[in-house]
Amino acid sequence: MARVGVLAFIQESNTFLPGKTTFEHFRQDLILSGEEVRQHFAAAHHEVRGFFDGLARAGIEAVPIFAARAYPFGAIESAAFDRLMRLMLDELQYAGRLDGLLVAPHGATVAESYPDADGHWLTLVRQAVGPQIPIIGTLDPHANLSPQMVAATDALASYRTNPHIDQEQRGLEAAELMARTLRGEIQPTQAACFPRMAINIERQCTTEPPLSGVVAQFEAARNQRGVLAASLMLGFPYADVAEMGSASLVVTNNDPILAQTVARQLGNAMWSQRAGLAGAFVSVEESVAQARSLPGPVCLLDMGDNVGGGSPGNGTWLAHELHRQGVGPSFICLYDPTSVVQAEALGVGSRIRLSVGGQTDDLHGAPFHAIFVVQFVGDGQFTEDQVRHGGITHFDQGRTVIVQTDDGLLTVMLTSRRVPPFSLKQLTAFGLDPQSFHVLIAKGVNAPLAAYQPVCPSIVRVNTRGVTTADMTQLDYHHRRRPMFPFERDATM
Repeated sequence: MARVGVLAFIQESNTFLPGKTTFEHFRQDLILSGEEVRQHFAAAHHEVRGFFDGLARAGIEAVPIFAARAYPFGAIESAAFDRLMRLMLDELQYAGRLDGLLVAPHGATVAESYPDADGHWLTLVRQAVGPQIPIIGTLDPHANLSPQMVAATDALASYRTNPHIDQEQRGLEAAELMARTLRGEIQPTQAACFPRMAINIERQCTTEPPLSGVVAQFEAARNQRGVLAASLMLGFPYADVAEMGSASLVVTNNDPILAQTVARQLGNAMWSQRAGLAGAFVSVEESVAQARSLPGPVCLLDMGDNVGGGSPGNGTWLAHELHRQGVGPSFICLYDPTSVVQAEALGVGSRIRLSVGGQTDDLHGAPFHAIFVVQFVGDGQFTEDQVRHGGITHFDQGRTVIVQTDDGLLTVMLTSRRVPPFSLKQLTAFGLDPQSFHVLIAKGVNAPLAAYQPVCPSIVRVNTRGVTTADMTQLDYHHRRRPMFPFERDATM
């Protein structure tokens, strides 16, 4: 029986954050080896589960090797990255004979010493197993694809949806490509095109125009004879690296010319829509004014404090404006361990004056001062059983407190750990009914949609300030390609 190893290393790195991702950040989320990998992902809606299930269907022995993941934050510290690489390569060596490898990089991971961290670790794996062993894997479409990632692997396919709700399917797809490769039915060959453009994150929902039209062209390409996969790489604008930007990636059956041709055609399709993909921005004041008259619940997407993009998760711009305009009842979740301790010390039913949020810097708003009533104190763990962005099923936001202003207009969930708003169980598991609020603030751009769209008839993306501001032209890049649209409007493909 053929033996195929399974590896995953997943982190989205925001280089505009002053803080760094440490080994402890990974320990708080995932560092797994051997059978722990299989056990952890057995019930997850994730590509790694797809790897295992797909290999089992094909009669191939899956060899779980290593998996590490940390929530989006700053670039990974050099010492932490080197330590994780040693763990990964040691486990790979212990795995014994392998006929292939299924890998799950994120594609937008940055380490202090290796800006193209995914390209680096994939190359280390390639060097460890040699040129003959097929390496096939998945990518998050927010990857900043690099030539090194392409050169180190035989085939990569990104998720097709944003919000990412097809991760498990892409894992199954990768496993099927591996099975066909090992049976000698196909010989994957891939090529990429790198148009000089970055798709604005505000326009990265795959079901909304104009991106939906581009998505349709990628789907048509997948139906071409000889094409095994075609991936739209949206890119991650919050990593100041040379690879930052959008790309197309095509895998064919031993036809490099076809791969290059189709990748170029799809790159042209992306480039032709660049003006419409540059983004449109609604101010904080305008968004709250809209929310007043829109049918509720209204989801205000706080793009500048996008936790799924690495932000602090304690931005207060919208809370202040909702209070100023008297709009409510409203809900916001803030990462604020200090306020958690203060409120927990007094207990449920107590009245307390708190200054919540806004502690990181002046980018994300000033602390919100008010007298609150403590409504809940407890553990912040919850479970999501539906398919939601990221495929995560278990969440832990640490000790959690829920407080409400005296006038009842603002309910604040205070957490001890940053957790992105990928699940409505973040509210319902703690006794909050989303439909009892007129406004729900979700700190994201597109990722929260899978959870919030079923209950929110109105959704507004808000151009708040912060380290994940939607207007990427306001960010201070030093390493990106130049010229590049939309930064240089006269750029050519």
